[in-house]
Amino acid sequence: MSPTTATMSIVDVLNKQVANWSVLYMKLHHFHWYVKGADFFTLHAKFEELYTEAGSTMDLLAERILALKGKPASMLKDQLSLASVKEAKGGESADQMVKATIADFETMIGELEKGVEAAEKEGDSSTADMLTGIRTSLEKHVWMLQAFSG
Repeated sequence: MSPTTATMSIVDVLNKQVANWSVLYMKLHHFHWYVKGADFFTLHAKFEELYTEAGSTMDLLAERILALKGKPASMLKDQLSLASVKEAKGGESADQMVKATIADFETMIGELEKGVEAAEKEGDSSTADMLTGIRTSLEKHVWMLQAFSG
């Protein structure tokens, strides 16, 4: 059974998020490994929490794509070309790491809102609910990271 055109648009939305979460997974690892300064212990643990969540979210999204009979983007070159999240530059301060994470999450929140709308338009409430849950989690992380960075 091949995916319908409607399902393909949802698969495209989901694949963009697979790509974002994949790039974010490595970016958060980079931050976890290279964070320095007075907030080391707090941020080292937080970045680990976030990359662990990123791995689980990426898997959740990919499995939804498979359930829709689509193909998740699983090659790094494809993920890098699809993602709106960009790799870490290297040499970021702890403050820059937090600000970059907030900016990435805010970008993804906007994309997830559009994804929810697309899924609802196609009558795919399961995908809409999943994307809403992911968005809600990111909104909480943004709030907490903003409170941390003052």
